[in-house]
Amino acid sequence: MKEKTVLIIDDSALMRKMLSIALDNTPGIKVVATAMDPYIAANKINRFKPDIITLDIQMPRMDGLTFLSKLMVANPVPVIMVSAFTDKGANETMKALQMGAVDFILKPNYEDSSKWENFIEELIEKIKSIDSDKIQKKLINKPVLPANPMVVEKKYSADVIIPKKKILKYNIKTDKIIVIGASTGGTEVIDRVLSELPEEIPGIVIAQHMPEKFTEAFANRVNTHSRLYVKEAEDSERIYSGMAVVAPGGRHMILKHDKDGYFVVLNDGPPVNRHRPSVDVLFRSAAQCAGKNAIGVILTGMGNDGAEGLLEMRDEGAVTAAQDEESCVVFGMPNEAIKRNAACEVLNIEEIIEFIKDYSYTRV
Repeated sequence: MKEKTVLIIDDSALMRKMLSIALDNTPGIKVVATAMDPYIAANKINRFKPDIITLDIQMPRMDGLTFLSKLMVANPVPVIMVSAFTDKGANETMKALQMGAVDFILKPNYEDSSKWENFIEELIEKIKSIDSDKIQKKLINKPVLPANPMVVEKKYSADVIIPKKKILKYNIKTDKIIVIGASTGGTEVIDRVLSELPEEIPGIVIAQHMPEKFTEAFANRVNTHSRLYVKEAEDSERIYSGMAVVAPGGRHMILKHDKDGYFVVLNDGPPVNRHRPSVDVLFRSAAQCAGKNAIGVILTGMGNDGAEGLLEMRDEGAVTAAQDEESCVVFGMPNEAIKRNAACEVLNIEEIIEFIKDYSYTRV
């Protein structure tokens, strides 16, 4: 396997040094250079031609967003943003993803060794999952705009949040519900899908792997582009047609149904598949409460979260789709679903939009 080369851009000498040591000690990854600001980085990008760049948002002389906008025009390279856990950091990160950054990671607390270890583990996973050549081709053709997952030692399944059970075949309202799960690369796909759906579409519930603060910023941004009402979910919130809710970062979202229709319940249980929110938790709840009235879609992302849940949805009669490899930033989650025969169809983004429209108005 080809060694992946990395350029680290960060104004902190300590951060540059610690990242260099950690990444250089990882088989398959080599740090070719570091830079304290974008001006120095520009020369090193031309010289070393790195496969991936890690980019701090807050830097002197030129901020990360301004540099990213210039980079995407002059020399598009896959970029992982290093973001602060603040409201401002969340909003800037959402803009960076819209501008062409592939993914982001939260800055760790240096004083907490466990958080630093989790940060490095997550960053390595992200770097290894990125197909640099494929992403570069996508970035070259991407229109340019102007200038996490929680990790734990033990990997739980959805059973810790919502037990798997035999579904009782009772009559429920025939309202459709659309259920979407995604991780790396999913923010831009979800934005595109929701911006092209009609306002009378059935209610939509979404689990996107993101931390607290970032899901609200993400939902607010998508809301500005869509005819739907898009928001971060609240506990016990009712789901109506023309509405899409995003599971809050740091909380699982469970779909429920009563005589008045669908609503969501938020849950603070342990991470599932190392994520909170977990796609498997949302998909399992949809299988149990919506059955054949659900439309399940699994999008780009690392790992296997959502694959088992999508299979449970299909087993209960839901129509399901997985994003195809060519249109994915990372094919992990859809690929795992396809391997399990959880997806009725494997589709690109445009086809997913039509799939949702077609099945939203099909009687069951």
